[in-house]
Amino acid sequence: MRKGESWVPQGVIPAVLLPFNEDLSIDEASFRAHLADVASVEGLSAITINAHSTEVASCFFDEQKRVLAITKDHVGKRLPIVHGIYAEGSLEAARIAKMAAEGGASALLVFPPGPFTMGQRPEMAVEHFRRIAGASDLPIIAFQYPLSGGQGYPLATLLKIVEAVPQVAAIKDWCANPQLHERQIRALQSLARPVNVLTTHSSWLMSSLVLGCNGLLSGSGSVIADLQARLFSAVRANDLETAKAINDRIWPTAEVFYSEPWVDMHNRMKEALVLLGKLPRAVVRPPLVKIPQAEIERIRKALVAAGLLDQAGRALKAA
Repeated sequence: MRKGESWVPQGVIPAVLLPFNEDLSIDEASFRAHLADVASVEGLSAITINAHSTEVASCFFDEQKRVLAITKDHVGKRLPIVHGIYAEGSLEAARIAKMAAEGGASALLVFPPGPFTMGQRPEMAVEHFRRIAGASDLPIIAFQYPLSGGQGYPLATLLKIVEAVPQVAAIKDWCANPQLHERQIRALQSLARPVNVLTTHSSWLMSSLVLGCNGLLSGSGSVIADLQARLFSAVRANDLETAKAINDRIWPTAEVFYSEPWVDMHNRMKEALVLLGKLPRAVVRPPLVKIPQAEIERIRKALVAAGLLDQAGRALKAA
């Protein structure tokens, strides 16, 4: 993006994966190839890095900085970069935000702090976002977690954050509650300064999109970005017949990627890319461990059902 230009978070935003070597170091060559593959899809709005999909919880600060540098070098001229802000405390979150801004990110995806699992007050949430906003002038996407775990923000708190921190331009909505999801879409996108709702309800993506989300931000875009972009376009065009046909192809992948335990979702996506011939290996960093062969076989069958892989194991175009 040109200097001084502000990007509005919207549209289809895949969150890419981070390949590792057998010694758990970052496989930079495979990461570059993965970036090129995802970024080649038509209809994308941005790319997300240093988030759940890239196993950010297991990556050091300098590794996050390197991931950003590689991404900026490889796709920065074509697509905006959304950089995750994953930290237990606000001071470290602000440090990451400053690094991301200096490294060429176009927006920040702010994860809720871990201590909020023990409870939160609105003042705490507002202060967290103020600290991050004070470290850069980038637009902010607030990651909205389910309220049941303590890290999600009640709608009243979200509205206070938006009012106090004008840089908050969108939320990545994982509230996991259809009624609340629709309420947030209606409330946030109708404000005098609209705040876009980017769904990450990838296990029920079509249902979510038809409620009126202005975008989606999804780790499964690392595998099915083309199908997601086409689904979003069909929904926006009110072409229900096409949307349903595309959703029928997405469904098998959602069923295997987002099965219990959810912590393995991106582990499964790595295995899918290996099956598709797009990654050489599906190494994950501990505490994650490789999934069983029986589960990999279920992923293979899902890719066949989605029309991405033939019975002989040959990759097919997502046409």
